[in-house]
Amino acid sequence: MSLNAIIEDASTSWTLERMPAVDRNLLRIGAWEILCNDEVATAVAIDEAVDLAADLSTDDSANFVNGVLGRIARDAPALPSED
Repeated sequence: MSLNAIIEDASTSWTLERMPAVDRNLLRIGAWEILCNDEVATAVAIDEAVDLAADLSTDDSANFVNGVLGRIARDAPALPSED
């Protein structure tokens, strides 16, 4: 499953094209850190993305990014691996 597909599945009713570019790219970075980078704790990846969304994007972006990354983190063990 691609990173974009994982994000769209977790974003409930929002396609990548509909998201602000900043949110979309923060979600990509955060999701990659959660799913692929063992050197970054999940909570840290989410907190950093949320902080950047609050500083750089819309008023609703921090909550949106938090929710999407939270769902990805919660469902991560159930995601199929690409081994």
